[in-house]
Amino acid sequence: MTTPLSNTAATRRGALALGLGAATAGAGFRRARAQQNPAEVKVAVLAPMSGPWARQGILARLGAEMAVDDINSSGGIRALGGAKMKLVIYDAGENPERAKNAAQRMVAQEPDLVGGSGAWLSSFTLAVTEVTERAEIPWLTLSYADSITERGFRYVFQCSPTSSAQARQTLPEVLALAERATGRRPRRLGMIADNTAAPQGIVKPIREGEAQKHGLTIVVDETFTPPLSDATPLIQRVRSARPDFLLLLSTAVPDDKLLVEKLNEFGLGQGRLPTIGNGGHWGAPELAQVTNPRILEGMMFTLSNWPGKGLEELNRRFVARTGEPWLGHDSLLPYADMMILREAMERAGSADRRKVAEAIRSLDIRNEGPALYFPSRHLKFDQRGRLVDAVMVTCQWRGGVPQVVSPETIATAQALWPRS
Repeated sequence: MTTPLSNTAATRRGALALGLGAATAGAGFRRARAQQNPAEVKVAVLAPMSGPWARQGILARLGAEMAVDDINSSGGIRALGGAKMKLVIYDAGENPERAKNAAQRMVAQEPDLVGGSGAWLSSFTLAVTEVTERAEIPWLTLSYADSITERGFRYVFQCSPTSSAQARQTLPEVLALAERATGRRPRRLGMIADNTAAPQGIVKPIREGEAQKHGLTIVVDETFTPPLSDATPLIQRVRSARPDFLLLLSTAVPDDKLLVEKLNEFGLGQGRLPTIGNGGHWGAPELAQVTNPRILEGMMFTLSNWPGKGLEELNRRFVARTGEPWLGHDSLLPYADMMILREAMERAGSADRRKVAEAIRSLDIRNEGPALYFPSRHLKFDQRGRLVDAVMVTCQWRGGVPQVVSPETIATAQALWPRS
């Protein structure tokens, strides 16, 4: 039989309950107050800092660090009383499982995280954003795969043209460059892609209708699993099939090196076969360091962003700060992400991650602020979290340095197409 509580026990329990309730209410009030006027606000970069894609993660960190320092030196988040940004770094490692584990550690260890940027490779981003979405952390990414923003998530924002959008833009862009330079339209297309999410997202629509729509016959269509040990079989097929141009859709500098060196060995390099890569790694400084820069001369690559006309001073400051030879895609977009998070906190007047995400959703900025870091000079996300007016950029290696050749509004050089 249960013994009734004495009056004293009941009184003690009631006081305890009241005390716990007051403590909980007090803690909630302190959290709310801290979100309104914190001393610092935490933001994250989660990207591969080890493994085959480590260099891209390091470049992302350099860009984000510069942005955070620029923000803090200019007064911090003014709407939050000058709160300083604090950047935390997490290593995505070398596969999606490790990237997901890193995201879980980040969420557990940084309960006051306001937002973040990463995870570079689309396969990693898909895994990471499963975690950040559940935690309602606004997450900005340069990753391309359409599937990233096809899951109905509300806290993921894609700052690049999707893979399918790039597939739709790449072929007409390349064909127009060829016709302007030679007066002839290419007819035979070769493709070599690795099997990660972003390259496959580009080749899929090309196979399923984009090539045919533009009068192209696919004569080479090869897929490999990174890391690549020997590019010989792939390039032998290219030499035998004789395409008019080649799309080279790898994702890591070591694979890029093997592919371009084998092209050169087979007499197809140095501009002899028009070759177009995709992604920021094709403009990474170490690509010119690990292979002969002459091999890269004339090679083009498409990607979501590159600092062209109008961002010369930002490029100069980045070079002076880091010792890197130039500011590229992998540093520019994390820089822009930090500026977007600042803008959102200023507009929200809060470090509450839900309010910050809502502020990002409502952004519609042209020709000022963080919009200046995008080729279209327009910053707005649609209901899925995709960048509106996302414009693909085309660069070409010229004299050992990548130059923007398209779009014309930010171009720093005219494109060259080899004449056969």
